Amino acid sequence: MKHLEIVNTKITDLDFIYFLFEEAIEYQKSNNYPVWKGYDKDALMNDIKNQLQFKIVIDNQIACIFSICYSDRIIWRERDEEDAVYLHRVVVNPKFKGRKLFGEILNWVQRLAHKKGLCSIRMDTWADNPVIIKYYQGFDFEIVDYYTTPNSQELPIPQRNNYVVLLQYKLD
Repeated sequence: MKHLEIVNTKITDLDFIYFLFEEAIEYQKSNNYPVWKGYDKDALMNDIKNQLQFKIVIDNQIACIFSICYSDRIIWRERDEEDAVYLHRVVVNPKFKGRKLFGEILNWVQRLAHKKGLCSIRMDTWADNPVIIKYYQGFDFEIVDYYTTPNSQELPIPQRNNYVVLLQYKLD
């Protein structure tokens, strides 16, 4: 792979980030996968402002974006003991699909978690998409639970009322 770096996104990336979400939604529709109900521009803006959104840049092009947080009490409920880093909103640029960029994200997040003394990496995805679940299991994520997210204003709009599977990767 050519030169790759993972850095924070910037406000100047927003138009391209919106484009990536729109492309991802179209991809989901065309493959009959569960579809994001739009995207929450305020949540994306907050992730950027709080330096919680990152981009994989390959040869000066945004190849992928993702967000992290250190608490996800609404979705993980009593399991959220602030001992994990949570991955959210992973979106791949269509030009870079098939390059297993999630492996780059996972390696980066593993280093971050170790540095912060955290014991796991967690994420959620649609429970009714066996293809994506199997993909994440291929990176050693294990199924923890199935859950329907609440219709809470504390969640970004696309994450409300979704039937999800909770996935966890345990660190050594």
